[in-house]
Amino acid sequence: MSADAIVLGAGIIGVSTAVHLAKRGKSVVLVDRRGPGEETSYGNAGLIQREGVVPYGFPQQIGMILRYALNNRIDAHYHLSAVPSVARFLAKYWWNSNVSRHQVIAKAYAPLIEHSISEHDALIREADCEHLIKKDGWTEAFRTQAKQDAEVREAERLKREYDLNFKVLDAKQLAEKEPHLSNDFVGGLTWVEPWSVLDPHALTMAYVKLLERLGGRFVRGDATTLVRTGAGWRVTTDEGAIEAKDVVIALGPWSDTVTAPLGYRFIVGVKRGYHMHYGTRDNKVLNGWTMDAERGYFLAPMNQGIRLTTGAEFALRDAPKTPVQLERAEAVARTVFPLGERLDREPWMGARPCTPDMMPIIGKAPRHDGLWCAFGHSHHGLTLGPVTGRLIAEAICGEKPFMDASAYRPERFAI
Repeated sequence: MSADAIVLGAGIIGVSTAVHLAKRGKSVVLVDRRGPGEETSYGNAGLIQREGVVPYGFPQQIGMILRYALNNRIDAHYHLSAVPSVARFLAKYWWNSNVSRHQVIAKAYAPLIEHSISEHDALIREADCEHLIKKDGWTEAFRTQAKQDAEVREAERLKREYDLNFKVLDAKQLAEKEPHLSNDFVGGLTWVEPWSVLDPHALTMAYVKLLERLGGRFVRGDATTLVRTGAGWRVTTDEGAIEAKDVVIALGPWSDTVTAPLGYRFIVGVKRGYHMHYGTRDNKVLNGWTMDAERGYFLAPMNQGIRLTTGAEFALRDAPKTPVQLERAEAVARTVFPLGERLDREPWMGARPCTPDMMPIIGKAPRHDGLWCAFGHSHHGLTLGPVTGRLIAEAICGEKPFMDASAYRPERFAI
């Protein structure tokens, strides 16, 4: 079988890339070892984060670092045995998170985020899946006035610099918005522009159906079988070998299984995360996506139930699950909202790739013709799928890019 392009990885990044290539008349085969959207893209808070211009940084305050070192928090957890393996990544992550450097990174990161809503909107309309989207933002709920005041000051800065809109809520207004939350909170802050997704996996599958309507195909296959040929690239799938001139690596935290044999060493860490769905008690309702800001977990009213998501776990990618953050978060969440029974047989765990400077790796591999990179999106894979897909498709097709992508090019990262 032959095609114009192979996309390795059927998460939201890979699917979006395949769609954009197909929209430009390319014959595309999307390849993954599992079904589309069943890995990292399946488990997230379901937000298209227009406000997320500032990447998640490593704490800089010594007191906060020491508190994280106790390893008893919800928003972060680590495997002590993994520290030697990830020390180099963590050191560079910490350095890039200093205030001055972090602000420079945010300036480079912001253009990607700026286009996230408009690029998703175009695909959502074409995929006819508007029923999966809510357009009423999300809310941070605060337990202390000091925390709220600090976050409001930061929101005001982001509004000045990036034209982001928000609403400040006092305790009464928060209670009106979420009447079934407890009175543990003094107020909130609602980011009004982000969209939320009622079922992230269903959104990915809607984009896959759009791909198929455009003539693209999905097949199961092994990305690690990728080899160069005289005319381009070949990969082995359940339907036989597929050859194409161009191949896109969109394998998220597994991208190194393909890039390393080709001689590329990208410093990429892994942030693992967990979620669980719950029913509610006494017909209580959670109206919108809500974060317990001081505790660091998210509650999202999705089609499958109330999804509780944790912060980051720093561990080896393939280490066994250790959902201690989920247990901690659930215990706290039950004191502020009437969660019912667990609806999943076991906690879901996913892994996200993260570069030390929090920037995704997007563009042509520097030493191989026809090899393209689209990974390293950390917490914003869902948000940036269509933006990344469009940038890669434009580059492959020789089009003028709709935005400057020089800050994300692989040559900045490859060793």
